[in-house]
Amino acid sequence: MSFPNYTTSHLEDWVTKWYLKNKMFEPKDLIIGRIALRHGIYVKQKEMPSRYDIIGRYKGITLDARLPNKLQREQFFHELCHFLRHYGNQSMMPAAFRELQERDARHFTRYAALPHHMITNYDYTDPSIVQVLAEDFSVTEELCFERLLHIQRNQTTEKMYQ
Repeated sequence: MSFPNYTTSHLEDWVTKWYLKNKMFEPKDLIIGRIALRHGIYVKQKEMPSRYDIIGRYKGITLDARLPNKLQREQFFHELCHFLRHYGNQSMMPAAFRELQERDARHFTRYAALPHHMITNYDYTDPSIVQVLAEDFSVTEELCFERLLHIQRNQTTEKMYQ
């Protein structure tokens, strides 16, 4: 099923183009190690809050090993956004700028974990669609619900202005 009244954002388009360029067409292609390798990022798990580091030539994402795998996966996409799109040390920047980066990372996480070009092939009339997406994409049901709600809101908004 497609989303006839939904227009993707520039960020969604960027994520989709990157995935297609790197031959990632299905949920099973969204492998953390494969994505990290494309950017030369070392991924490790430690019992500490997730973060990304760039120190000289070293690029790393640390995932909180205390969390379930689905949450670690979502955190990987969140930290990947900071790595790809943001600069500077958040602890040294104004709160408003830090919040802007965090908001961007939340949007990026939804789009990278559930890319538009992959989710359009699902049956959204299925009452268990949230659970199906969560299982197929290995993310939480909450993230899937947020993604679908975002699409629904944008479709409704566009209909009002047409």
